Amino acid sequence: MISITGRELTTSQWLLRGLRLDGTLLLLIGVVLVLGLVVLFSATGEDIDRLQRQILRIGFGFAALLAVARIPISTLRAWSPWIFLLSLGLLLAVAFAGDMGKGARRWLDLGFIRFQPSEIMKLAMPLMLAWYLSLRTAPPRFIELVVVSVLIVVPVVLIMRQPDLGTALLVAASGLLVVFLAGLGWRWFVGMGLLVAAAIPLFWAQMHDYQQQRVLTLLNPESDPLGAGYHIIQSKIALGSGGMYGKGWLNGTQSQLQFLPERSTDFVFAVYAEEFGFVGIAVLLTLYFLIVARGLWIATLAQDRFSRLIAGSISLTFAVYMVVNIGMVSGMLPVVGIPLPLVSYGGTSLVTLMVGFGILMAVHSRQRLVNR
Repeated sequence: MISITGRELTTSQWLLRGLRLDGTLLLLIGVVLVLGLVVLFSATGEDIDRLQRQILRIGFGFAALLAVARIPISTLRAWSPWIFLLSLGLLLAVAFAGDMGKGARRWLDLGFIRFQPSEIMKLAMPLMLAWYLSLRTAPPRFIELVVVSVLIVVPVVLIMRQPDLGTALLVAASGLLVVFLAGLGWRWFVGMGLLVAAAIPLFWAQMHDYQQQRVLTLLNPESDPLGAGYHIIQSKIALGSGGMYGKGWLNGTQSQLQFLPERSTDFVFAVYAEEFGFVGIAVLLTLYFLIVARGLWIATLAQDRFSRLIAGSISLTFAVYMVVNIGMVSGMLPVVGIPLPLVSYGGTSLVTLMVGFGILMAVHSRQRLVNR
C-alpha cells in the first residue's frame, strides 16, 4: 500500500495515477481486445503470424494511448487547429500523390510507413470543432454553423473522392456530434436531414457504380446472390446459424470453410456471432455499451467546455463505429467498409481508436488532478 495525501492506494491504483489512466476504461478496452484476438485466431484460419502482427499493432496502440494520456488538455487544445490543418494537408497530398490500392487512392507511402490520412481526420475533425466551438457561446449562431459546415464538408469531399464513403461518413458524424453536444437544437438537425433527403438524387448521381450497387444490394441481396449480394447473404447465414450459444470457438462453418469473405476485417462480427451465438453477442454489446457509458461519464465530469465536447464526441463516435459495422454485417445498412472497433484485423484504425481513448484518459486525469 502507498499513502498519498492521507489516502492509502494499492500499487495498481498508484501506477494508474502515475500513468494518468482510467482503470475502468482501460480494463474494458483490454477485455474487448482479448476477445478480438480470440475471434481473429479463428477468422484467420489459426494463422499465428497474422495474430502476432495484430498483437504488435495493439502494442503500438497502447504506446500511443499512454503517450497521448500524458498530454495536458491545454496543450491538446492549442494543437487542435494545427492537427486539423496537417490532416487536411495530408488529404490534399493523397489527392495528388497518393498510393493506389484496390482501385482507390487512399494511402500515403513515406518509404518507412504507409498509412491512410483519412484515419487521422477522424480525430482531427472533432478536435478542431471542439476548439472552435468552445471559444463561442452556446448554442452556435448561424455564422458559426456556416464556418463549421465548411470545416466538415471540405475534408469529407476529399475523402469521398479517394473514394472512401465509409470513412467520409464517420468523419462527418464525428463533426456533427460535436455540434450536437455544443447545444444545437433538434430543429436544425431535422432541417439538415430534410436537406440531405432532398439532395439524395444529386448524391446518387455522384456515387461510383460499386457504391450504387451496394445500396441496391442492401434492398435486395438475393437479386445477385453470387455477386454483389454474396457478402450479405453469407453474413446473414453466419449470424443465424450461431443460435443461442454458438457453434463453439474454431467451429464456425461459414468462416472455417471460407464461405464468408473479409472474415477477419469488415465481417469479423459474423464470425464471432456464429461461434459464440446470441450470448456472445450480448457480452460484446454490453462491453461496447460500458465503454461508451464510461466515456460519456468522463465527459460529464470534464472541467471545461473543450474537454466535454471532445470526450463526448469521441465516445459517441465509437458507438457509431459499432452500430455501422454491425448494421452492415446484419444487412440493415449498406456495406461501407467500416471495421468492428477493437476487434477487426488492421493497424491504422486500431491505433486511431487507441489515440482517441488516450484523449479520454487525458480528460479524466485533468478532472482528477483538479479535484485533489
